[in-house]
Amino acid sequence: MNKHLIAFGSALLITASLPTFADSRVELTVTGKITPSACTPALSGNGVVDFGKISAKDLKPDRHTNLENRAVQLIVTCEASTRFAIKPRDNRSGSSSIPGNISYGLGMINGNEKLGRYFLNFINPVSDIPLTALYSANNGATWGEHLDGDAAIPGQLFAFGSRGDDWAWAPLPLQSVTVDITLNTAIAPTNSLTLTDEVEKDGSATLEMIYL
Repeated sequence: MNKHLIAFGSALLITASLPTFADSRVELTVTGKITPSACTPALSGNGVVDFGKISAKDLKPDRHTNLENRAVQLIVTCEASTRFAIKPRDNRSGSSSIPGNISYGLGMINGNEKLGRYFLNFINPVSDIPLTALYSANNGATWGEHLDGDAAIPGQLFAFGSRGDDWAWAPLPLQSVTVDITLNTAIAPTNSLTLTDEVEKDGSATLEMIYL
């Protein structure tokens, strides 16, 4: 499995000689693959989802306040048909206002207060062939169907494909695909926040392309 922009292959020999011993050495081999085609991902709106200003008085004191659902489009274009996956990473890891590892954080305010959380979901993949959104929780060893209501968990792999002859889900080589990424966002209960001053929503995630 090769990461986008990290593809190489080489081998080297490291030799260490001791003063009183003959030809004492160890061998280190470095391997990899050079993919014949590259893929370029792009997000609509430059990947920015702006909720604007929200009045603190409109937020619920004792439970999360859900904001309007938003979506951005991910467009992946490859030089040739290529099998790839998307690996989301939460750049604000540890700041989600709910426990567990299935959501993304909106950043910390006042040093230690978790402002909120959001869920990502990959839906409606469109290409020149019928596709189903897929996920892998074991680094691509096996794949399952990623349903419209499922959360795209940080660190898992997400791809687009179909069932094979063995009825197992698998990513397909694609030259281009467009997919909607939906965001379900909520602000933490205000009884856990200090909102005497204006604060910034600071969610950030990276979508890493992985060549399969």
